Amino acid sequence: MKKLDGRVAAITGAGSGIGRALAIELAGRGMHLALSDIDESGLADTVARCEGRGVKVTSQRVDVADRHAVYAWADEVVSEHGKVNLVVNNAGVAVASTIESVSYEDFEWLMNINFWGVVHGTKAFLPHLMQSGAGHIVNLSSVFGLISVPSQGTYNASKFAVRGFTDCLRMELDAARCGVSATTVHPGGITTNIARNARMDESVTVLAGSRDQAVADFDKIAITSPERAAKAIVKAVRRNRRRVLVGPDATVIDGLARLPAALSQRLISAGARRRPR
Repeated sequence: MKKLDGRVAAITGAGSGIGRALAIELAGRGMHLALSDIDESGLADTVARCEGRGVKVTSQRVDVADRHAVYAWADEVVSEHGKVNLVVNNAGVAVASTIESVSYEDFEWLMNINFWGVVHGTKAFLPHLMQSGAGHIVNLSSVFGLISVPSQGTYNASKFAVRGFTDCLRMELDAARCGVSATTVHPGGITTNIARNARMDESVTVLAGSRDQAVADFDKIAITSPERAAKAIVKAVRRNRRRVLVGPDATVIDGLARLPAALSQRLISAGARRRPR
């Protein structure tokens, strides 16, 4: 997909963060947009920022955890735009908790969005992408899909799952030679609202001192803008990359993930015991 102008992109989680930045970036490159989010206010703001650029922009409130809603949206996108060429499964949430303390309700809530949302978006749009003759799927994992970190067990589980799912998808698409490809994205610390909107339990807030402090700690290590992430994703799609690391911290963490487990886990555990200030 070296050519973007005149093609159609569908993006979940487009109401803020990387999803919004990616929508704006693609609109500037001449791509028509089908945007979704559960946050209708944020979604409307993104639409307003993308309009007036000579591209068609449609939007729909979609809960990616709802399989039937995602399939209905995929059909609607093709009905309104005539085709779809790029699908970005970006919607995601966070839970901060130890595995001992996390509730099944929070665990299932996160997995339904972070993992099943990716599965729903992939399977709902894949037939349409194949029909287009030139398609690409982008699934958002994380650097926490490369390494595990204490208090992020649920998030780790979802992002490792996205990584494995998309790696397999890419190999199957390569073998099928169907004109569709796939990329896994591993962002480092991105300046988004994911930490502010995360569910946190006492096991984490006590360690940090408060919820506000936990969010502030994340902000200190979030060094990459959503706009920079969007440009990296577009570059990866155009070059048909299998994986893309976003941010200098992602490159460091990828190196850490390649160390022997006994060493990397000791280093991560030691770092987790020393809260940033």
